Amino acid sequence: MTGITARHILITGASSGLGAALARHYARPGVSLLLIARNAERLDAVADECRAGGAHVATAMVDVRDSLALASLIAEVDARAPIDTVVANAGVEASLGRVGEAEPLHDVLAQIRTNFEGAVATVLPLLDSMRARGTGRIVLVSSLAGRMPLPDQPTYSATKAALIAFGEALRPVLAARGVHLTLAIPGFIATGMGHEYSGWRPFQWTAARAAAAIAAAADRGARSIAFPLPLVLLIGLGRCVPAFLREGVMRLFFGVHIGGVQRTCPEPVTGPAAEECGLSV
Repeated sequence: MTGITARHILITGASSGLGAALARHYARPGVSLLLIARNAERLDAVADECRAGGAHVATAMVDVRDSLALASLIAEVDARAPIDTVVANAGVEASLGRVGEAEPLHDVLAQIRTNFEGAVATVLPLLDSMRARGTGRIVLVSSLAGRMPLPDQPTYSATKAALIAFGEALRPVLAARGVHLTLAIPGFIATGMGHEYSGWRPFQWTAARAAAAIAAAADRGARSIAFPLPLVLLIGLGRCVPAFLREGVMRLFFGVHIGGVQRTCPEPVTGPAAEECGLSV
């Protein structure tokens, strides 16, 4: 499918941040978008922008933590009009407290269910249908935190590492039937929530720049894309040094005593009124 323009694209977490930027990037005549998010007002605003770009846009207010409802919706849509590209982007994050207090259990579960379970529930209904068609693109939005865990965000880092493992295990199975899976592994991305996190954010990219890079990688069937390069190289170097040195450096820059505002996720599992709480990092 490399080099072929996708005609039916599904994006989760599409009401803000990277998801909204991806929707705007893809919006053009001849493209149908299915945008999924929880915040109706922001989702409608993004949908209107994409329609102005010439795309046909459908929206669905679904919390990806409601995995059965999400999977059912996606399977139903795909049966009516095959989905060419799916971007599992929805994500939330939370942090330890200022002096290392543990994340509340509901924050931990929200991250696990959104960042990993929600991504799996997004792509699972499409795997067999894409394999049967012998074509398709799957994009899993992980994070460099999945390669170098952040001391102030242990659960977030763990969920993104799990997503990398899931994608790497699945990729060869799909490739054998002509389906491309791209792991997007970005560093820090500037979004509307960025001002609430005062931790170190080196080499931060804009959401539009990140969206363009991820879409280009998916279009060419890349196995993965990680950015920004300086941070990718630093992380690669860090994995080669003894753990005690690596952990010392991480404490210096991400120490919980200077970790900034504790980030929390909305407690309810479902509900369109729930606000987005995290960045696509």
